[in-house]
Amino acid sequence: MVQVRNRHPLHDDGDICIDQWATDLLAQVTEGSFSRETLVTACELARDAEAGASPVNDQVWAATVSSFRTGLEMAEILTELHLYDQDSLVASILYRAVREGRLPVETVRNQFGESVSKLIEGVRKMAVISTLRADGDDGVFGHAGTVQATKVREMLVSIIDDVRVALIKIAERTCAIRALKTATEEKRLRVAREIFDVYAPLAHRLGIGQLKWELEDLAFRYLETDEYMRIARLLDERRMDRQQYIKELISTLEMELRKAGIEGDIAGRAKHIYSIWRKMHRKGIGFSQIYDIRAVRILVPTIADCYTLLGIVHSHWRIIPNEFDDYIASPKENGYRSLHTAVIGPHGKVLEIQIRTCEMNEEAEYGVCSHWRYKGTDTKSTTNSYEDKISWLRQVLEWHEEIEDDHVKELLSRDNATDRIYVFTPEGHVVDLAVGSTPLDFAYRVHTSIGHRCRGAKVNGKIVPLNTALHTADQVSILTGKQEAPSRDWLSTALNYLHTTRARAKVQQWFRKQNQEQNILAGKAILDREFRQLNIKKVDLDTISEKYNKHGVDGLYAAIGAGDVRIDQVINATLAQLDMTRKQRKALPSSPAKASRYAESEVYIYGVGNLLTHIAGCCSPVPGDQIGGYITSGRGVSVHRKDCGNLLRLQAAEPERVLEVSWGRAPKQVYPVKITLDAYDRAGLLRDISMVLDMSGLNVLAMASKSVETQTGVSVRMDVTIEVSSIGALSTVMSRLGKIPNMTNVQRVDEY
Repeated sequence: MVQVRNRHPLHDDGDICIDQWATDLLAQVTEGSFSRETLVTACELARDAEAGASPVNDQVWAATVSSFRTGLEMAEILTELHLYDQDSLVASILYRAVREGRLPVETVRNQFGESVSKLIEGVRKMAVISTLRADGDDGVFGHAGTVQATKVREMLVSIIDDVRVALIKIAERTCAIRALKTATEEKRLRVAREIFDVYAPLAHRLGIGQLKWELEDLAFRYLETDEYMRIARLLDERRMDRQQYIKELISTLEMELRKAGIEGDIAGRAKHIYSIWRKMHRKGIGFSQIYDIRAVRILVPTIADCYTLLGIVHSHWRIIPNEFDDYIASPKENGYRSLHTAVIGPHGKVLEIQIRTCEMNEEAEYGVCSHWRYKGTDTKSTTNSYEDKISWLRQVLEWHEEIEDDHVKELLSRDNATDRIYVFTPEGHVVDLAVGSTPLDFAYRVHTSIGHRCRGAKVNGKIVPLNTALHTADQVSILTGKQEAPSRDWLSTALNYLHTTRARAKVQQWFRKQNQEQNILAGKAILDREFRQLNIKKVDLDTISEKYNKHGVDGLYAAIGAGDVRIDQVINATLAQLDMTRKQRKALPSSPAKASRYAESEVYIYGVGNLLTHIAGCCSPVPGDQIGGYITSGRGVSVHRKDCGNLLRLQAAEPERVLEVSWGRAPKQVYPVKITLDAYDRAGLLRDISMVLDMSGLNVLAMASKSVETQTGVSVRMDVTIEVSSIGALSTVMSRLGKIPNMTNVQRVDEY
């Protein structure tokens, strides 16, 4: 257990003597660069913040617990753990003042730098666990090992990006549970459950044995008071006998060490009540059969000495089968190394013995803190060391194998934990989703009916669009209507309303159940709108219907309306189907093009040799459009859309000069296309249009607009020329533009 001073140095008036406290603290620091003045300044700031402002958020701590004293105790814990890092100590001193709203984090950043403020912000992210509103007896955590508790732990893994953040938070929770005697019964149970389910396992995974045992025992005391007191009484009844037994045993072992020429340190090992209780329940045995009630730990200089001493122990006392563990050869997942054995000791009593080196003991007691060292001022060396420690932290935080529930193991055995995010319901439950999920995905994840009735969403108290990407630790609230009424727009991949296939399937299922006639009308309206926007004409929909195994055109319309067939699939199939009768395609040899952005291999021409080609400016075809070629006088073959008015007139007048052509395979080429936007004018309209175009990654070649007065206000017509790589890219950006508020029409333009 970490030994925190029970009494801080005081002035005659009873106030804490900050100067003396800082001097005493730094006397324990054996390495690193520290400024005593910086620590004093931090203490004075925390003290003044507590005196000058009431806490905005005080639900985590009892009102009688001083935030200033807590900060000092947190710094003492970190120092006892050998975390010799000034930024960490300053952050721990100031954390509660910032957490409770007494001290702005900007003030901390200005006075102590970005590193300290980022540590505090990181601990505040973890603190979201402590502020969750309990829901039922088990609160947000449920019982240890449940899906809900493990999701909380997994969420913490995803937000910790600095090992020091985790250490500061563990120190803060240690102070919190030590102070629970003055808290209400409800708060004692909630904090104990939180620490038992989350922070004690986290301390274990960081290898901090000192705090892990203390946190488990204190939490167990509040959660299972009767069991705790029963085992405590049993331990106390024979305490004197055990102490005398251990004293005699240590004398025997010290004599054997001297004979072997090994310098060692032998001590009785502390008895941890929760560990005893867990072993009793796991093995189904009584208190008298617990081996480590009588236990010693032996520290020796080298690994070779460990095995030499193990041989001595086994030669003196009979080993108990299946109770020997070699954690030196096979360390635990958190890096723990030691030899454990249980023997029939003097007087026939069972005895547990642990053997390790001093270095192993430091790692076992201080864990990650024993690895955290700032040495010298070499920036490169420090940076590499820092990155190594962060990588190490990510590995040791994978504590999920400890969970015994098979479903939880399956849930947490995904290939990449960073592919998930963890968000909160308003009641404080954790919901895990795929990265990129939206409020709509969240709604369907919680309940299908909530998704169907979703009308809006709030994230962290603010209303956001339904296609907003969520992030870990967001709190999401869904605004619902009385009737189920999903939008067909939710199924559009271009609009990004739904990220998960599960949510998309639920929307599709809802539309399939609707009236067939309604789906036919809706599907026809969707398809007609897309064809009109893209200027696609003369389509044989019966052929397209057969491709999707639908009964006639109405069957295709119904599938589109129900969401079974995506509109972008139909558009691409329409363009491809018109090309099905072509049996062979030959690429043109290299030849100059109209502009450098067009490659010679963009167009195939059948039955001709090495001809010059260029894209016709009257209709500006793009890949996906059905095209034809016209042999010009001196400019090679001009490539038009097949429905281009100019091409149709030329074909009627000079059919012998019209060729059959098709697109080549140059996916990185781009083509200019002109579109017209009609909208009611408003502030920010141009900004929103520009943002959509920018987010689509398209190059804008030209943009012109004019205003027209109408009875309903000022209408704006905007002509925009953009570069796109395919008909699919054009369809996507037109769909996104059409969703801009006040937009009334988006259409592709022909210039003939």
